[in-house]
Amino acid sequence: MHFSAASSGFVVVLLSVSVIQGQKGWEVTYPSTQICGIKGSTVEISCTYTHSSTINDKVITVNSRLWFTKGENNAPVDLTTDSDYTGRVRYHCENNKCTLTITDLRLSNSAVYKFRFITTPREGSYTGLPGVTLSITNLQMQVIRSETRQDSTWAEVKCHSSCLPDNPTFIWYKNGQKIWTETTSPSHAANVNTGDYSCAVKGHENFPSPSLLIQAQSDWGVTYPSAQFCGIKGSTVDIPCSYRYPPRMNNIITTANKRLWFVKGENDSPVDLKTESDYTGRVEYVFYDKVCTLRIKNLRLSDSAVYKFRYITNQPGGSYTGLPGVTLSVTDLQMQVIRSETRQDSTWAEVKCHSSCLPDNPTFIWYKNGQKIWTETTSPSHAGNVSTGDYSCAVKGHENFPSPSLYPPKVPSVSVSPSAEIVEGSSVTLTCSSDSNPAANYTWYKENEDSAKASGQIFTITDFRPEHSGNYYCEAQNTIGRQNSTLYLTVTKSVKAAAAGVSTAVMLLLIILFFVFLWIRRKRGNKQLSEADERPGDMEQGQLKEQENLQYASVQFFKEQTHAVHSTIRAAQPRRHKEEEEVVEYASVGFTNKSSAQR
Repeated sequence: MHFSAASSGFVVVLLSVSVIQGQKGWEVTYPSTQICGIKGSTVEISCTYTHSSTINDKVITVNSRLWFTKGENNAPVDLTTDSDYTGRVRYHCENNKCTLTITDLRLSNSAVYKFRFITTPREGSYTGLPGVTLSITNLQMQVIRSETRQDSTWAEVKCHSSCLPDNPTFIWYKNGQKIWTETTSPSHAANVNTGDYSCAVKGHENFPSPSLLIQAQSDWGVTYPSAQFCGIKGSTVDIPCSYRYPPRMNNIITTANKRLWFVKGENDSPVDLKTESDYTGRVEYVFYDKVCTLRIKNLRLSDSAVYKFRYITNQPGGSYTGLPGVTLSVTDLQMQVIRSETRQDSTWAEVKCHSSCLPDNPTFIWYKNGQKIWTETTSPSHAGNVSTGDYSCAVKGHENFPSPSLYPPKVPSVSVSPSAEIVEGSSVTLTCSSDSNPAANYTWYKENEDSAKASGQIFTITDFRPEHSGNYYCEAQNTIGRQNSTLYLTVTKSVKAAAAGVSTAVMLLLIILFFVFLWIRRKRGNKQLSEADERPGDMEQGQLKEQENLQYASVQFFKEQTHAVHSTIRAAQPRRHKEEEEVVEYASVGFTNKSSAQR
């Protein structure tokens, strides 16, 4: 075995084997058939060769030597004439040893290299097969793992290649400047900031790895002093924050092109508060030295939401949203009666002005019917005699936004259902309502009874009896006062009596209608008979005219009668003898226009 490969860069011998070609006395020996090099470095590939001293009694002399990757054995392309290697290749051959040196290695130099020597006479030429395989690789920097630790980012990085020299020492760079300590391990762990990181092998500092951009989470961010803010309805609130980003990336100075606050939309499509109709004229942004403050004026209860700040830089992917954001709660002042009691002819009460959001060291102002009463206090509670009226409170400096008023119940409104006469045994529902703040409690009483009948706005008597008749009153009461209203109930009749009355009325109505009908019918019959006796000729002439259009008629005759008692048509000719002896109950008589009667 021969190990004569060397490199002024660095070479890794992956396989060492002697390769001998040809007949006895002729051979080319490569110390290794596999060599690697790092891009930009220098590599040397060497070999030894031997040949016979004579051939056909002629002395053999080596005239030329060359290395090649292109062409066949009989027409190889000398590397020194190959344009891809111009200025980067040289040979050093002596004492049957020849070394190929390639400088400034390129990834395209990965190939199989063969040595050939040419002798005199020509038949003595020889190529060493299969040659030496050269592999060119880059150094690569890789982030093995990273994590955010409080306000910094920790990362473990590795400098690796499939081709490294023995016992290498690694050098680490950030933005082209050395950082950390040189290491013999290809891995290194440390806190990192955003920047372009690379590594190199000592002795080959001019050939570092390609830069790797590490975006440290700690270099990008939004900080909110508090995650919870509150404000009183009608007041103004400032929500501050600060933001950060790396000053430079990819040799480009970083600037924030857009900054906004939003509550609607996702990170990639936020809706700028300044464009929302709900906030028109009420929102301001205050930006300076990477401080971002949102100011909302004339707060509304609907402004309660989670607010987030987002900025967009000129760097690719250089956008950031501060999550989870700030929760703003907008509340009303509320006035509350802590306790109250009646003292002789007055009512004493302790009231409190409270809110989940109050400024530091507030001063409270007290009102009755919109006018100031009592003395301003630094305590949210106050006790004193109270009389009927509307009470409220406010915080000094925000007098335009007092609490909703507290007031005793107004006179209750009472109603009964059904509203008509109450029938014995039916169900009766009483309802009571009153305007008050705080809301009133309702109690039902019956006159001359000590205990309450029911509580709540609705009182139902399911089976109303005469003994239920009487005065009922509803009392509405809250912590400030009370009011009541009275309603009188009485039963008018029982269900059976009502039903009997209805039946009797119906029967009387039917009888009256029957007699009216008979009277009208008789009156009409008498009138027709009277008219028939007075104008028989007219009757007959009228019949003749009506016969022209009459299709059907009902006629009734009685034997030996000279008048038709009930008929609509009177005969105009004397009856036949035979017809006089017959009684015709019903007959159908049909007439057509301008024709004689047919029987």
